[in-house]
Amino acid sequence: MSIKSTIAALAASPLLLSGAAFAGPYVNVEANVSYPDGDYSTATTDAHVGFEGGEGKVGYYIQGGPALVAKDGADTETELSGKVGISVAATESFGVYGELAGITAADSSGDDTINWAAKVGGKFTF
Repeated sequence: MSIKSTIAALAASPLLLSGAAFAGPYVNVEANVSYPDGDYSTATTDAHVGFEGGEGKVGYYIQGGPALVAKDGADTETELSGKVGISVAATESFGVYGELAGITAADSSGDDTINWAAKVGGKFTF
């Protein structure tokens, strides 16, 4: 099974196993553009379908779908990408969150791989 097929199967699995745990579906379209040293490098546009939910102070989401990757001087490629995240309301005015994201790609030898990214943060509300 290829990496892209595995990601697609994992992204679909919550649909097969879910019940009332997921509060609702959504669509998220997001574009990220890179300009290292002031020169255009890459634009990646994600077109994700996702589900979010939570109970009490904890919220979570999972989303995935195609990603259009436009590199400077190269043809646009379609990859698969996805994200999972969680947020926790630590207090009434402060919350913490984390996200794990992945996108398929080819490494320097041409083999399929997944590029991973993670983020954590805190949010104060006033």
